[in-house]
Amino acid sequence: MALLQVNDLEVSFDMRSGSVKALQDINFSIERGDRVGIVGESGAGKSVLGFSILNLISRPGSITGGNVLFEDRDLANLSAKELRDIRGNRISMIFQDPMMTLNPVLTIGTQMIECLQAHRKINKNDAKKIAIQKLQQVYIPSPETRLDQYPHELSGGMRQRIVIAIGLLMDPEIIIADEPTTALDVTIQAEIMELILELCERNHVALIMITHDLGVISQVTNRLFVMYSGRIIEQGPTKEIINDAQHPYTQGLINALPQMTIRGERLQQIPGSMPSLNTRITGCVFHPRCEHAENTCTRTHPKYTTSGGCKVACHMVEKMKSQPLLSE
Repeated sequence: MALLQVNDLEVSFDMRSGSVKALQDINFSIERGDRVGIVGESGAGKSVLGFSILNLISRPGSITGGNVLFEDRDLANLSAKELRDIRGNRISMIFQDPMMTLNPVLTIGTQMIECLQAHRKINKNDAKKIAIQKLQQVYIPSPETRLDQYPHELSGGMRQRIVIAIGLLMDPEIIIADEPTTALDVTIQAEIMELILELCERNHVALIMITHDLGVISQVTNRLFVMYSGRIIEQGPTKEIINDAQHPYTQGLINALPQMTIRGERLQQIPGSMPSLNTRITGCVFHPRCEHAENTCTRTHPKYTTSGGCKVACHMVEKMKSQPLLSE
C-alpha cells in the first residue's frame, strides 16, 4: 500500500461565469522516502495540487472528483478533528513566504511550543527542548536565543530555516515544499535545498517539491511530474526527463534554461502563455503553443503513452523521437 495515493483528482472553482477546473485527471502515488518534484509555469496548478493533498482548498474552490488517500484514508472525507491530526503532524507543508507562515506578534519559541502542544500531550519544558533540538537540526546558531526572538528580527534565510524546523516538529512522514526558496538569494537557496534533502534522507521522509526551477528539481528529486493547465502531461524518473524529455512542453522548459543558450544570445522561450482557467481548449491543452501540433492534437485529448521509463500525454511522441528537440 502506497503512503499517499491520488486517484483521478479534480478541483474546481465556482466563478460568476460558471465552474472552471483547476485540476483534472491527477493520478500518482508516493512511497515512504520518495522525493517527487512538481514543475510547470505559473498557473499550471502546482500549488493547488499541494493544497488539495491536505484538503486546504477553500471556497469558491473544492475537490469535485477523485480522492486523496493517505494510508488508505480519504482526506477529502475526514472530519475537521481528523484532519488536524494529519495536517502539520503526519503531513507538513513548507510555504514559499515564511512571513506568511510565522505570526509576527509571537516569538519563535511560542509558535513552536504551541504547535507541539496542539498535537501532543506535552508540558512546556519538554516542548521547548524539542523546539531547540529541531532548530539545531536546521543549523540555526544559538537556538535558545532564537526562541525568544520575533520573526522580523531574523534574516530571510533564518526565517525559512525556522519554517522548515516547524515543519519537522512532529516528525512527519510527508513534507510538501511549495517554492521554499523563492524569496531567497541564490547562495541561501542552495543551502536551504541541501538542508531539506539532508533532513528527508536522514529521517526517511517523503518529499513533494513544488517549483518552477528545473535546476532545483534535478538536484533534489528522483521522480518528476510536469504540469500544464491543471494536468500532469509527463511523469517519470527525474534524470530521464531532464536528459531526454518526451513532451514538447517539457523540452521547451529545459531549452529555456540559461545553460542551454549560447552565451550572449537571447534565452529561448515557449511562445504564447498559459491559458486561463475559463479558456476552453479542445484536444491537447498545449496544442495552441506547440509547433508540432497536427489536426489530431486539436480534436482529441491525448492519453498517456509509455516512452522509456516515462508516461507522456502527447500524440506526437513517436514522431518526435526521430526529430529530437533538445539542443545538442
